[in-house]
Amino acid sequence: MFQPDLFAGGTIAKPSERPARTRELDVPAILDRLTAVCERPRYNFMVLNLIAQASAATGSAGPFVRMDGQRITIRDWLCDAMAPVARRDPRRLAFAEKVRSELIACGRLPQDPDCADAVIAEAVRQRIRRSGRTNVSRAVSELVRAGFVRRHYQGYRVDHHNRGAQRHAVYTITEETRRGLSRPL
Repeated sequence: MFQPDLFAGGTIAKPSERPARTRELDVPAILDRLTAVCERPRYNFMVLNLIAQASAATGSAGPFVRMDGQRITIRDWLCDAMAPVARRDPRRLAFAEKVRSELIACGRLPQDPDCADAVIAEAVRQRIRRSGRTNVSRAVSELVRAGFVRRHYQGYRVDHHNRGAQRHAVYTITEETRRGLSRPL
């Protein structure tokens, strides 16, 4: 219906020569980019929101976050915050039974049922946190690749781009991402 006049003397730009549309970043655009870059976009979106929440005051989250009066690393905080997502996962329930049988086998399970449940819950929490660190690191690496977060390490001697030597991760959400997450619908 509105076909360009091919004989008007002008040339039609090839698709590669057309100016790229710059789309204002909002939640749908963030989700679109996450699905293109990440293996687990929903998990990464939750991690991105948690980083945005932790960095609300300064723009950077880490290396430590206060939780229940204690200072814990940002990765551990993210792991603890994401742990309830898998609460009803059959693998997690089987994991708790495995921990129970291991504690019984080594004779470290208390006789009192309430104390036993508390010991099992703490052991499961520690193991989930240990494995969750890998998941969080992978998610943050994908968020860095997508351009939503910048990561550096801070610690013992000086700020440094490499980890190690008692350095802990610091995640900085980009200003464009911060605006996109807070943009009203």
